[in-house]
Amino acid sequence: MSLLVVGLSHRSAPVSVLERASLSADAKAKLLHDTLAAEPAAEAAVLATCNRIELYADVDKFHAGVAELSTLLAQHSGVALEELTPYLYVHYEDRAVHHLFSVACGLDSMVVGEGQILGQIKDALALGQELHTAGRLINDLFQQALRVGKRAHSETGIDRAGQSLVTFGLEQLAVHLPVEEWAAGKRALVIGAGSMSSLAAATLARVGVAEVVVANRTAERAERLAEILVASGTGVAARAVPMAAVAGELGRVDVVVSCTGATGLVLTGDDVADALAGGMDPAGLSPTPPLPGTGAAPRASAQGVAGGFAAARTGAPAAGTGGAFADVPQAAVGGVDAEVVARLAALAEAGRRIADAGAVRTITAPAAVEGDGCPVGPDAPVALAGDGRSALAGVDAGSLELHGAWADQGEAAAQRQPRRAARSQADGAVPVRLALLDLAMPRDIDAAVHRIPGVRLVDIESLAEASADAPMAADVDAVRGIVAGEVAAFGAAQRAAHITPTVVALRAMAAEVVAMEVARLDGRVPDLDERQRAEVTQTVRRVVDKLLHAPTVRVKQLASEPGGAGYAEALRELFDLDPQTVASVSRADAADPKNDDPGRAS
Repeated sequence: MSLLVVGLSHRSAPVSVLERASLSADAKAKLLHDTLAAEPAAEAAVLATCNRIELYADVDKFHAGVAELSTLLAQHSGVALEELTPYLYVHYEDRAVHHLFSVACGLDSMVVGEGQILGQIKDALALGQELHTAGRLINDLFQQALRVGKRAHSETGIDRAGQSLVTFGLEQLAVHLPVEEWAAGKRALVIGAGSMSSLAAATLARVGVAEVVVANRTAERAERLAEILVASGTGVAARAVPMAAVAGELGRVDVVVSCTGATGLVLTGDDVADALAGGMDPAGLSPTPPLPGTGAAPRASAQGVAGGFAAARTGAPAAGTGGAFADVPQAAVGGVDAEVVARLAALAEAGRRIADAGAVRTITAPAAVEGDGCPVGPDAPVALAGDGRSALAGVDAGSLELHGAWADQGEAAAQRQPRRAARSQADGAVPVRLALLDLAMPRDIDAAVHRIPGVRLVDIESLAEASADAPMAADVDAVRGIVAGEVAAFGAAQRAAHITPTVVALRAMAAEVVAMEVARLDGRVPDLDERQRAEVTQTVRRVVDKLLHAPTVRVKQLASEPGGAGYAEALRELFDLDPQTVASVSRADAADPKNDDPGRAS
């Protein structure tokens, strides 16, 4: 066995790199074909999820294999090799097996113990079988990984150590409330109808939302999911809408969960701001009415959210709002006119977040500047690029300089401290009008929406940070023990299987020798009757079997131990076995239909 895995995950790479390196279905198929076409690889599989991309291959040369697989990942992901290399990890032979088994058990997931990865491993194996890139090693490895994962979930309480990504995301949106209490009576929009989106819709129904709207590019899949939700017995109302109707639905829902395979943004900042504007009166101050019959408290408005975001886009105050900070006293922004703030924001439509902290991103109203505070408001974006100088004509240079220094300090502080530390500053500052959960990779929802007052965004990146220090259940240790035992057993079985063709070839040679000697006996003693001849033949075979039994059993035991691969070669040398005969046995064994039975992956 020469199993090699090269990959990157949320543990080794930032989400921005994972997002760019994500593989489409066509890219995965092309990657597998190109891997087999490469010299070092004999078989391959690719495991690509929202937070990992891993290429598994059976290689005959380690260093050449690492170089080739790394190059192929870079080519098909579209990320330059020199940029991708610092984030890649490599596992070989038993370490590669240990890694996949740990992944299958949920030990390497963002949320420890989540079970979604089992379905993704099954899909990876199915793709390899469909494209005929999965040979005996990959089939055995992935099928055993599925069994190990199921065993971990059935024999331990690993499920209690964490939840599915959907449940964990909803907990982050709910913040201090139980999810069921937070979700009760809410309207939800689910964008996408794949496995993760379906899980999200089912979870939302289970925790008590009043209505789930499903939007998908394929109308039939959205309608089917809606039908399943209605028939689920949870009492949730469900309906399907086309993707073109998403913008209209945004203004009437409380929660949005998005997980599509789109390569671009599904929801932009403009989409969200415009939708929220439609749920308020012209003054931008009226709360959206509660869901009929639910008794849910009215949802407070987001203080001029539409006008504020419009001002950020156009550089001019929106009608009825007086600009993004019209309701903030001039003293609150250090004496800088609100129009200046709007002009700064106009240059920052695609700007970076400043001191962005917390798994939950909810903008707060600017507070009075004290000491080293920002002179133009701490929530003003800062991205002065292009013709920014002309756009800022007339702005006090000292204020801009102070603002830039404040922004730099904010970024540094965000890097020094855990993002979760600032969550309490945001929680409760502005009532949440719209909660967004983005589970897609690449992301579906523009990260800039967190700047809109009253919008709370949780995405893959913030989930990774929020779960970094999550308490680990005692059952995790039990799962690690299961993984260690299964890795040892798998390695022993593979090493034993490696010597099996040699043993089979040895026994075939012995049987041929017996047949030749019996034929020679027939020539020398032609008067033997059938009973006598059969007895002599059986006696010779028993002698040969007894002579071979102990050596073959012992060599299998030795070969199953680490470093035992050399025993097969020693056996071939000692008995002068034809390498072609051994190779033919190996090919026949690999061609066994049982090794390609997709049912074994279930």
